[in-house]
Amino acid sequence: MNDHYYTESPNSQSRPAEARFDYRGRAFTLISDAGVFSRGELDSGTRILLSALPDRLQGRVLDLGCGWGPVGVALGTLYPDCQIVFTDVNLRALALAEQNAKANQVTGTFIQSDGFAGIDGMFDYIITNPPIRAGKETIYRMFADSAAHLNPNGQLYLVIRKQQGAESCVKYLKTLYGQVETLKKSGGFWVLCAREPLKKEG
Repeated sequence: MNDHYYTESPNSQSRPAEARFDYRGRAFTLISDAGVFSRGELDSGTRILLSALPDRLQGRVLDLGCGWGPVGVALGTLYPDCQIVFTDVNLRALALAEQNAKANQVTGTFIQSDGFAGIDGMFDYIITNPPIRAGKETIYRMFADSAAHLNPNGQLYLVIRKQQGAESCVKYLKTLYGQVETLKKSGGFWVLCAREPLKKEG
């Protein structure tokens, strides 16, 4: 069976490749690899997600499904006071994220986890380009679990393509959060921000 980027331990032969991108006046060169999402380049969804994030972040930040780490490394570079937690189910991806963080003098915590299974504590920001190919049930569980891991003023940021269910995603998020905002639409991608998790009865 072929590897997916959400495979825990990819069997595909390692083929490292540099991925270069600019973010808010800073140039980044990170290492990606086969068996990991978006080898050799920053994917369009993550690029658009990064462009829609607030001008200033502080507190504890979860890079959920971090891949080779572009979001966490970029934010950790620009906002060194943030406590960045990188997590991914893919061990190769997580190792790359840690390597890329160290190369860019970004400190962080690195946790191999299937969604929130291994994640403790609360966050001020949860940021994700969710693994759409893992299926709706998987990504919707991530959104629901995010609601349980946000501080009172915390925010979930995510990107999703319109053709992959952005409109239904907004409807689902509104069952979990008091405020759901579409921050940006570009190239078929929607960047969403959800806040004010709703308390579950019982």
